[in-house]
Amino acid sequence: MNYLEQNMKKLISKKKPAYEISERLSNYLTKHGRNIKIPIYYDDLLRFQGVVSIFDKDGKDTLWVSAYYSEFEQEEIQTSLKKMYNILHADGSDIILPYLNIDSIDYCTFGNTKPFRIKVRNILNDNYIFLYIKKADSSRVYGLELEHLLSPNHINFLVHGNTLIEEHISGIPGDDFIANNLDLCSERDKKEIAKEFVKFNERCFTRLLGDMRAYNYVMVLTHDFDRIQYRIRAIDFDQQSFEGNIKVYMPQFLKENNKLVQMTLALLQEESIEQYKREERSLLAKRATSEKKRLKELMGCMTADAISTKEKIKELKMELFKLTGDVKFKKSSNMGEILKSALDYIIRNYKNENPYIIR
Repeated sequence: MNYLEQNMKKLISKKKPAYEISERLSNYLTKHGRNIKIPIYYDDLLRFQGVVSIFDKDGKDTLWVSAYYSEFEQEEIQTSLKKMYNILHADGSDIILPYLNIDSIDYCTFGNTKPFRIKVRNILNDNYIFLYIKKADSSRVYGLELEHLLSPNHINFLVHGNTLIEEHISGIPGDDFIANNLDLCSERDKKEIAKEFVKFNERCFTRLLGDMRAYNYVMVLTHDFDRIQYRIRAIDFDQQSFEGNIKVYMPQFLKENNKLVQMTLALLQEESIEQYKREERSLLAKRATSEKKRLKELMGCMTADAISTKEKIKELKMELFKLTGDVKFKKSSNMGEILKSALDYIIRNYKNENPYIIR
């Protein structure tokens, strides 16, 4: 446990504060099937007796540890985790529980939500899946819900009290892909990846999702009939609308992504980059329009909530005002209003510039 405590103390200064889920946001989550009763809570998993460090295939410390529990609690915790898996992925009944096994319960020694990673295996065929149990934080909940509504990806998560349960997002970790796969890609594939990085960068900036360093997203590969399609998916949503520095919301300015940035500038012409930016803004505007009612409810929660500091709010709204000239940013009083102004700006421009929209 000394190892665990030392790492937590070392990283605590880098963490943002956790914000409790408001009653209004809780009601929103209940209405949309995100807030339901669960058989186990985050605090229950903290009762482990000890941990064992986990190293990767190269012997490097992953900063994850494998937790083990007393014999008295082991069976109860594993049964509850099986039920939790079934609630997230099926109908919540106990029929399939005899066919499930909890292979491991791992604890992360860094990160704002200090997640547990649960490996659930089907004993009939050895297929397995991961789920994550974390401390509930309103910033992350807003990030997850916005990802579900505004990105090309669907997100499966549940909340109850101080506990957040998330579905595992499959893919190659961005830092691993950059280090071990990127140089092996063909020229055509690199251009596809560059295009996706431009779109991902624009998507994060527009919806104010920050801190997309390479280990906070995954590369998803889909084999088409004559090529591989690449998609970058965010997997960490702690930094939704928190920081004041505008560059935090642009992956292109994070040093961990330098290799992707250099490749993109080398392979894509400036006109192509601008085209892909416009495409992504248009897609986001379309999604926001199609999810208008639910997005309005979410923005109502967010504009009534406090998820950042006054200093960061002032810094971000003034930087966005200078960038766009839109006075709505200057008048914003919290992060929810800033994000609402950003989405309104994108939607308004899309509608004004599209001559085919029926008015």
